[in-house]
This record gives sequence, structure tokens and C-alpha cells, in this order.
Amino acid sequence: MKPALINAHAQQVLQAVQGTHATHGPIADLAITRSWRRCLDQYQLDPASRRAPNVVEHPRLQDHRAPLEHIIAVAHWQMSNLHQQLGRDGHVVLLTDARGVAIDSVFNDSERAELQRSGLWLGSVWSEDCEGTNGVGTCLVERQHVTIRRDQHFRGKHAGLTCSASPIFDASGELLAVLNLSSVREEQGLQQHFKAMALTNLTAHLIESCYFLGHDPQRYLLRFHPESGYVGLLGEGLLSFDESACICSVNHAALELLGLSREQVVGQSLTMLLETPLDQVMSQASSQPSVCWPMRLLDGRQLYGQLREPLRRVPSGTPAIPKIDDGQVCLEDPRLQRGFARALRVLERDVPVFLQGETGTGKEAFSAALHRASSRVSQPFIAINCAAIPETLIESELFGYHGGSFTGARKDGMIGKLEQAHGGILFLDEIADMPLALQTRLLRVLEERQVVPLGGATARPLDIRLISASHQDLNTCVVEGRFREDLFYRIAGFSVQLPPLRERSDKGRLLDLLLREETKDARIRLEAGVRERLLTHPWPGNVRQLRTCLRTLIALSMEGRVTLEDLAELLPAVPAVLAENPLGVSERQTLLTLIEAEHWHIAHVAARLGISRNTLYRKLRQHGISRPG
Repeated sequence: MKPALINAHAQQVLQAVQGTHATHGPIADLAITRSWRRCLDQYQLDPASRRAPNVVEHPRLQDHRAPLEHIIAVAHWQMSNLHQQLGRDGHVVLLTDARGVAIDSVFNDSERAELQRSGLWLGSVWSEDCEGTNGVGTCLVERQHVTIRRDQHFRGKHAGLTCSASPIFDASGELLAVLNLSSVREEQGLQQHFKAMALTNLTAHLIESCYFLGHDPQRYLLRFHPESGYVGLLGEGLLSFDESACICSVNHAALELLGLSREQVVGQSLTMLLETPLDQVMSQASSQPSVCWPMRLLDGRQLYGQLREPLRRVPSGTPAIPKIDDGQVCLEDPRLQRGFARALRVLERDVPVFLQGETGTGKEAFSAALHRASSRVSQPFIAINCAAIPETLIESELFGYHGGSFTGARKDGMIGKLEQAHGGILFLDEIADMPLALQTRLLRVLEERQVVPLGGATARPLDIRLISASHQDLNTCVVEGRFREDLFYRIAGFSVQLPPLRERSDKGRLLDLLLREETKDARIRLEAGVRERLLTHPWPGNVRQLRTCLRTLIALSMEGRVTLEDLAELLPAVPAVLAENPLGVSERQTLLTLIEAEHWHIAHVAARLGISRNTLYRKLRQHGISRPG
């Protein structure tokens, strides 16, 4: 908006709040009135200010995203549907956290620059105390759906926007996130305006219900509605309770249907609501879990319900982590155990997993182990190394092509890796080496969940779980412009740092497994000192280097014996400094670069490296790096 118009808008705001302007137009809405007064009296904002919105920069944005990865995974598909239903052009769908920070977005890539200028971007902060009256910020304060049209915004800078925002609550009633639909175009009439409002509110309720259904599978879940045909649809009541019939959580629809407040329901026994005997309810759940059956409330009203039994916890004494003895994945190191268990859990919830670690730490083997332990074990596991395929071929490898699409193409075409992985798990190794142009196309596929082969016109549905990996620091790649920030957030739903071999506590067990696999039926004996030398070597190439070394030693062994002399030829003595730090100068330079970029903020540097602060301090001492002055 031009400066003169911004100033005129600011004057209108001041007059309206002070009561010297007729209360019609933008301030006729009471929610707008309250918000404008807060902006002036409480936040002391200037409606004529032309500063750009605050933006939480990468990688600190990850601190806002990480606690909400489950809701992001649930919400993104619904956000894409909302964007498509509104014709896409000129619209952006944002998901923000409870502090107003945009943690996910769906938009047309061609409108990227325009949306960035408007502040409708990942990391932008839309809290009311920062940006004044706006969809996200006012929704957070009012805790209900709001629509802010153009000059209803407090700041004149935002008067070209129309925003509809709806709150998303968690199972305990806490405000979890806000779904916001913004338009940067001239309004297209009241019909389009009301459509946007309705669809935004509907989508927020869908996200909230999906989140509720998956948030606590160890509880009983009662779904109910006065009409049997509405059970399982939007508007149904959702109520969870434990083994003692104590109600643990309810959604908003349940409270409305019951006519009670959250305080009157949560913590009470289900028997305080139902006239239908509890044993009858439980019997229905066991015998007919998918059937809606009538039940009566104590006030005489009849509802129809469906009860889902809880998923049973793993009995005590049962291993929580699958036993995987394939020589490449040995899960006896506590960090690996914890990372594997958590990665498997989120992967089953359709949260993308990102593996980071030095070259040779076994990222593909770790991914294959996740596949074997997952519910998709009978479906494909497709792995592709983005660094090993020429740039000219990687697109056709991933997306496939129709016959005759380009010179040298097969007559009958080729099914791409993405489509081959349909129903299963796709592993993209060294994803940091993927060309930028291909990153854009991959992002669209992941958002729309469909793929179009090269030379094709028909989109094919895609159902995959994604694991990606890199030995490079993707945060640095994003900062340097070599990797798309929005793709980073799409693939790094949950990150696992694979420890280098030299730091693992299960090296002995891993060595035994590798020896067993490489020797097969042969009898090989390690002479005195060989095992100790193998376990203390720094192994800059990690598991891959250890395996290759063992394979060579076995091939060269005489009479089934491996001696220290054999080993010395393959592993020359390592200088003490390199034994402690096999990455040498390159690690020192990396540390210097990051610590200067973060202005010596140790916690931020440690987070970017995926290590603890104690480990970082130790590395700084090793490299003789100290704070200047």
C-alpha cells in the first residue's frame, strides 16, 4: 500500500478507536474493535508503521516446528486440499504455532516473491502484539474463527490482505496451532469470501479431529452423534477414557453435543454421563467394533456411538526394538536404540525421517531396518543415491518416463523410483546433492502426493513413507542457497543423528557381526592384539571402511589367521591428533564457520551440529578454539 494510503488508514483507525469516527465499515465487528483497542492501549503499536514483519530465520525455525511435527504431518495434506479448492491463485495457506510463527505453508511457487513481500512466509511472526489486528494474531487472542478483511487490519501495510483464521485445539483444550488462509488479490465478491471462511473453518476442524484420533492410542475412544449416519464424519463427538472409565479428553464437538463444559466432563467417570451400562458399552466394542449402536444419556437423550479399543502396550520384558543382526545395523548403542525407536514411531505416523551422519555410518542399512520393523515390511523398500546418479539421469530415475519422451528413452518407458515405492518406503540418500530444479519438483510431489512421469499427462497417486539422508549439514546447505528451505522442512520431520563408529559403545558386537557375515562358513582367528587395534582405530570411513578392511584381511589371511602384521599393512599408525579427530582441519573450519555465524551462541551451534553442548565444548578444546577477547 502506498504511504499516503497507509497514513489515511492509520488516521481512520485512531478516529474509530477514539470514538470520533462512525462505527461502521471495518470497526463494526466487535472482535475488530477489541483488537484495535489492544493494539493502541496494550501493545502501543503504530498503525502507520511500514516495517516488514519479523521472521524467525532458519535454523531457529526448527525449534518452533519440532514440537508440532505430528500436527504438521496431519495438517499438510488438508492444507493442500484447501489451497486447491480455492483455485490456488493469490492464496496462501499458513499453519502457525501458538505464538503466531508460521511453521508450514502451501502456495503457488510462481507467487513466492509476492508472498515474501507481504510477510506470508515460513518463519513470519503474526502475533497480534507484533503485527496488530490480523487473522492469525487476533484468532490467537479471541480463540475463535476470525476473518480480517483488508482495511480491518490494524496496520495500513497489511490492508491489501484478506485473512481467515481458525484455531486448532489439542485433546486437552489447549490452543495448539492456527490455520490461516490469506489472499493477496482484490476480493472476488462475498460468495468467494464466505466460501473461504467456511472452508478454512472446516479444514481446521478436520485437522483437529485427525489429531485427536491419533493422539493417544492407549485409551478407549468413543465416537458419537445424535444421528447414526454422522458417526465417523465431521461434527462427531470424540471422547477418550481409560481402563477405569475415567474421561481423559474430549473435543469441542463432544462438549457441544453434551451441553457441558470441559471442566464438567474431563476427570469424571463415563458412568456419570451414560445411562447405558458400562459393561454393555465394552461388550459392543469387543464384539462389533465397527458398528454404530444406540446409547442413552442420563438426561434421556439418545446418541449413537462407536468404540475403539486401545492399542495394547508392549508387555514388560518384550524387546521394544526389533533384534536386527545384519552386520550393518547393530542397535546396542543407546543413542542408536533411542533414535531407531523414535524414528520408527514417527515413520508409522507418516512423519518424514531425516538421517544425518558421516559417510559410511550405515544410513541405508538403518533405513532398511526401519522398513523391516514397520507395518510396511511386505511393501517395497526403494533406495536411490542422489549423488551416485548423473544429474542428467536423476530426474528420469525418480519420476520415470513414457516411451519416446526423449532421445535414448526406452520404447516402453520406465517406472520411476517414486512410483516403485508406492505403498512402501522410499529412501533418498545424499539428498543434499539433488539439483535445485529437481528439488522443486520433488517438493510438489511430496505436497500433492501424486507423480507425473516425464512425457506424461496423467498424475498417479502416491502413497509412500519417506526417509532421506545426507552426510552434509542441510542447515548449512539451506543458508548457502544449495538446498530449498521449504523442502528441508518437508523431509526433516524428525531427524536422527547416526553416531560415527569411533563413538559407538557397541563396536565389539558390531565387529563380531561383521566377521560372522564376511567369513560365512570359514574359520578365521584374530591373533592377539588384532581385535584391540580394530576397536581403537578411528575409522574415518566408519562401518563401510571397517567392513572393507575385514573383507580384505580375510582374503589375505593365511591358514585362517589374521595377524598384526596383516593389519599394519592396511591400517598404518594414526597420529594421535587424527586418532582423536579423523576429520582434521575440515572439522575445525566447520566449527569456526558455524560458531562465528551464531555469534558464539553455544546452544545454537550444538543444535545445528546435532550434538550436545558438552561434546561441542570438547571439540572446541581439541581444535584450540577459544572465544576472542
